[in-house]
Amino acid sequence: MTDAEFLRSQKSTIVRSRKASTWRPLARAGNRMLSRLAPDLAARVAEGMFFRVPRHRRPGAETALLAGAEARPMRVGRRRVETWRWGLGPSVLLVHGWGGRGAQLGAFVPPLVASGFSVVTFDAPGHGASDAGPVTIPETVAAIREVAAARGRLAGLVAHSLGATAATRALYEGLDVGAAIFISPVAELGDPAARFTEALGFSRVHERMRQRIERRVGMPWSAFDVTALAPALSAPLLVVHDLGDAEVAWQHGRLVARAWPGGQLLLTDGLGHRRILRDPDVVAATVAYLGARTAERGVTAAAAADGGRATPIEVLMAG
Repeated sequence: MTDAEFLRSQKSTIVRSRKASTWRPLARAGNRMLSRLAPDLAARVAEGMFFRVPRHRRPGAETALLAGAEARPMRVGRRRVETWRWGLGPSVLLVHGWGGRGAQLGAFVPPLVASGFSVVTFDAPGHGASDAGPVTIPETVAAIREVAAARGRLAGLVAHSLGATAATRALYEGLDVGAAIFISPVAELGDPAARFTEALGFSRVHERMRQRIERRVGMPWSAFDVTALAPALSAPLLVVHDLGDAEVAWQHGRLVARAWPGGQLLLTDGLGHRRILRDPDVVAATVAYLGARTAERGVTAAAAADGGRATPIEVLMAG
């Protein structure tokens, strides 16, 4: 069984294991009934919920980190996006995931600054301290490109979860980075979208919801398939994924690394989907990778000898 086949076979099992603790049964029952009686209305409701970003109180550690940064609001389209910068030197951009905040990747800031990098992060539209409201992945892509453009060519980019999806699209559209690290990336949107509709009781109108979303963003679902975009990209990539990730199965990370020319895969165990962002070994591996790629400036004799496509490296780190 391939990784893609495994992920397809696991979707409903994973969703069922999370239902009781995540969604109220009465709401799911209501959505299932709405999907049967008024599928077009249900698809519209599901679409609106799909773009609704969960917002959480910022922990004290993040507030303290941001207090030491140079803050700069930007306009991306019609929305205000908050950005922060630390240090001097080649720029590394940190990109959070759906429902996250830039400072969630704060553990990377001090080591990167100490290694001679400047670090930039932001709260995507609809997230954190930026303007609230529904947000689409193309809007997040635009924010990545705008924030990056203000810094010139990036030495590196570190992206988490669905932030890696938006970052991949930004790279495909011309964003220039020296190297990228994707942590717990999503290989394609079909899996999280299926989880979403199953968990909310909208599974009967999944296809209608998808069509509405495609019309809204003006792009097909496949435009955000990381594995489809990856072969056209040349930035060195390290993928870090945890074997016990309950939100994005680690096979997503392996699919991404295998599809990406020269992609490397680092597997951890026991860190899950978010604690992986604070793990000292993961942070150290990320800083080392960016430092090495910055020194090389993309010159990899091994990759050149292999026609520009190296074999993914798989390493198991104890967590």
